[in-house]
Amino acid sequence: MAAPQPRLRADALRNRERIIAAARETLVEHGADVHLDEIARRAGVGNATLYRHFADRHELIHHVTLSVMARIAEQAETARAEEPDAFLALRRFVHAAADERIGALCPLLADGVDHEHPDLVEARDRLERDTEALMAAARAAGQLRDDIAAGDLMVALTQLTRPLPGSGCVDFDQFVHRHLQLFLDGLMAPARSRLPGCAATLEDLRHK
Repeated sequence: MAAPQPRLRADALRNRERIIAAARETLVEHGADVHLDEIARRAGVGNATLYRHFADRHELIHHVTLSVMARIAEQAETARAEEPDAFLALRRFVHAAADERIGALCPLLADGVDHEHPDLVEARDRLERDTEALMAAARAAGQLRDDIAAGDLMVALTQLTRPLPGSGCVDFDQFVHRHLQLFLDGLMAPARSRLPGCAATLEDLRHK
């Protein structure tokens, strides 16, 4: 079990949050090999401040992963609480998750993370519960087709938000929400066709 972290002063907490946010941005823009000096510069802190919070690149990537998962789970919870229509709540969540750039981040974070770390397991379980609750509500309302599961949603979300290889599509972001909307329309009940194969759960994705 990891030792509890000491409570940070308000200014130190702000610095830590700025570093994590800057790391998310620079990882998306420059890839996993971005220099930590660039992250510190983007966060508006000195190198010493960055290393005071994060001993190395792996620790920083660990906390970026936790931050992204927590933010997406919060979006799911907020959408479910605030939207009276179950499918609109699902739409709102998917578009909000796309804004977290998870399609770009997933391949960058995959190699630098201990996926069995207790904090990550807890964050992953929370995100799974919240995603599945949104889908269950839409399905119960007769708005979501019954031959998909949360894994199908996450595959599409990560694929549709992943930048195309090369530099020929520099304004890729402008298409993301448009194509997500097309995908979401395909999830609505009644289904226009039967999908091949079986619905994919999040557990399935971890064992592929």
